[in-house]
Amino acid sequence: MKNTIKLIIAFFVFVQIGFSNFCHAQPFINEIKAFQKADSVSMPLSNAILFAGSSSFRLWKNIQDDFPGHIIINRGFGGSSLPDVIRYTEEILFSYKPKQVVIYCGENDFAIDPKLPSDSVVERFKTLFKMIRERFKKTNITYVSMKPSPSRWKMKDQMVTANEGIRQYLKSQRRTNYVDVWTPMLAENGEPMKDLFLGDNLHMNAKGYAIWKEAITPFLIK
Repeated sequence: MKNTIKLIIAFFVFVQIGFSNFCHAQPFINEIKAFQKADSVSMPLSNAILFAGSSSFRLWKNIQDDFPGHIIINRGFGGSSLPDVIRYTEEILFSYKPKQVVIYCGENDFAIDPKLPSDSVVERFKTLFKMIRERFKKTNITYVSMKPSPSRWKMKDQMVTANEGIRQYLKSQRRTNYVDVWTPMLAENGEPMKDLFLGDNLHMNAKGYAIWKEAITPFLIK
């Protein structure tokens, strides 16, 4: 009897470890599955504008209302980094047929590894860009610059350099846009306007999203 109990305990420990390792190998998998479940109930229309990236998009709850006249698919998840978006391109990008892909990602790359060179983030973005362009030859690809979060201000030099690297790269590519949200979120002293952020000094409040709406709107395809 004791041996049986030990075997049962060992089995559940093994299953728990296996599940933990699976989730670690596939971060944010539950959010990805939630997207897939929603799509199985009601697949988004083709020729929409797809927003993909990290929590700054995920938490934009009224994004459809902010861009009337456009069909918006919001596939922000996690606090995802560029490698996470690359990992799930099939699920969050290639499952649809968007006329435009709007990307916000890169900030968390530096948060995960504060010593990460700016060039590495630029190269990660290039990898994602090439994957999208290979699949969607004529789709517009728009990048929203990393924002100046007060809680990550010590990484500002890396983010400014990466933003500029991505901007320059997009200038060399067709059917692309670069949206600067860094500059309009700075105060006169050159530091982030803290009243644009929630208490964590990372995620934005309605005032922050109002700036994003104004910055992004001119670049959305009709």
